[in-house]
Amino acid sequence: PAIGVLEKGPFLLLLKAAAKPGLTAAMPELPEVETVMRGLKPVLEGQRIETVTLRRADLRFPFPQGFAARLAGRQILGLSRRAKYILAEIEGGDCLLVHLGMTGRFTVLRPDGSRNLGEFYFETGAGSDAAGAHDHVVMALADGTRLVYSDPRRFGMMDLFPSGETATHKLLRDIGVEPLGNGFHAEYLAEKFKGKSARGLYGDVVE
Repeated sequence: PAIGVLEKGPFLLLLKAAAKPGLTAAMPELPEVETVMRGLKPVLEGQRIETVTLRRADLRFPFPQGFAARLAGRQILGLSRRAKYILAEIEGGDCLLVHLGMTGRFTVLRPDGSRNLGEFYFETGAGSDAAGAHDHVVMALADGTRLVYSDPRRFGMMDLFPSGETATHKLLRDIGVEPLGNGFHAEYLAEKFKGKSARGLYGDVVE
């Protein structure tokens, strides 16, 4: 099995055990981002970033000032997910935040050209030279691996901020409890829904 491309959005998912030509599988957004994060963990955690190449000045929003320089030479200490955001703890006290938008995806390019890194294989992704029209960010790691962020529609985004500000970051501070975490349980739901009408209950669930 192989995982060359880690992709968010409608995609072709080919399982070694039961692959069918043209099979299309769309996953809910949060589980999809969780899958991407888990696929990146063994590739990135503990690795040192040699260089970061930005092929444009922005995605959905401009990159933070000094983005590439602040990441270069730093070690990636750990990866996690908060809602639909991937968070990377960076040596020196920064946090890299990534949102994949509609068409954002990561391609992992090993020095020997292999892409065999996990459970799944997605058919679309960056080219082997990481120089495609939609390959906007290239991160070169100390072991020779390149991580390429591609995003045709450019609705994704990246931010870099002090790790101590994670709880108060404008994109994270108002997010509710993690549905895949231990804090999401029957007692929590009962408290949130207490005294709500059917209309109010529907709004809480949908939002």
